[in-house]
Amino acid sequence: MELSDGLRAILKGHLGWSKSRLDCFISLLLALIRAKRMNLTQLALHFNDNASPKSRYRRLQRFFQAVVFDYDALAHLILQLFGFHEKPYYLTLDRTNWKWGKTNLNILTLAIAYKGIAIPVYWLVLNKQGNSNQRERIALLQRFVRQFGRHKILGVLADREFIGDQWWQWLSDHDIPYLIRMKENQLLTTVRNESKKVEILFRDLKVGEERQVGKRQRIGKQWIWLSGLKLESGELLILASNVRFLQPVQAYALRWEIENLFQSLKGRGFHLEETRLTRYYRIKKVMALQAIALCWAHKTGEWKHQAVKPLKIKKHGRPECSLFRYGMDELTHSLLKPVKAGEDTLRLWILFLCPPDMIHYERTDAKIITLKI
Repeated sequence: MELSDGLRAILKGHLGWSKSRLDCFISLLLALIRAKRMNLTQLALHFNDNASPKSRYRRLQRFFQAVVFDYDALAHLILQLFGFHEKPYYLTLDRTNWKWGKTNLNILTLAIAYKGIAIPVYWLVLNKQGNSNQRERIALLQRFVRQFGRHKILGVLADREFIGDQWWQWLSDHDIPYLIRMKENQLLTTVRNESKKVEILFRDLKVGEERQVGKRQRIGKQWIWLSGLKLESGELLILASNVRFLQPVQAYALRWEIENLFQSLKGRGFHLEETRLTRYYRIKKVMALQAIALCWAHKTGEWKHQAVKPLKIKKHGRPECSLFRYGMDELTHSLLKPVKAGEDTLRLWILFLCPPDMIHYERTDAKIITLKI
């Protein structure tokens, strides 16, 4: 079976497109892995067909103009790839933005924290500059909860821009835990109805010391738990939550994985900001393509780390590169050379299909790997 045949078989059941549209999407996916550039001109040059580059470019333009994406089906595919249906997870919420000419491109992304990177599930292209509003955040979480429920959600992690009475109340009303950073000058209301900055509760902390406040505090209309950590910079990391987390600082540290996601989509990976598409519904489709490519690369990195050659741990205690980068380099190397028939082709697309816990790796000698499903 050819690689494109395997990918088509996997994606058809989720996307429901015709063969020609599936083939175009698969060609886009493979071209993105090869080129690592979200630029239609560059992607057209990496298509494996006999058409002229100009014809390929026009085909890609028509694809992003006309093809309708089922984003709920894509979300189900992504959760299936990593086995998220069967285990609890932290959701993380953040924005990435850049500018092309006078157009502001601003994408609010909901993702699942996973092994050093956040896996994107839903995204909303904001037709404006600056922060998302509470209605937009609620809409994104509502869509996720409608599809997957709330029982697997360990918490929603977010940075300082994601505060607000209406937003926090919605999360609490739906029994969704949250852990959100606050500004040091955020005001709380004391039992004497006085307003004070939250930093007063943590001002005496030493660098590296953390504290959980023993009683809930009132901020706006919400009664919340507060915890804090004194960073090496001298700044306070203050966290608000609607439930009492056992280790709030350690849990919140997973929020950084969405920053790794954006770096992988942009400068350290697929160079999302190089796209010249600016209409919001086309950018949303670009994100879908990049999300699938990122999932494939990360799963390949997991496989290579477990079954072929484990990543070296540097003196600073971190791996020499991320699982995403490890897998992307492996895929690019494989796609830039003729892929051997049989086991190599099967390996490439089977890594895309199966959740990690369904694949068992057996090292038979230094060079031969057997996949058992």
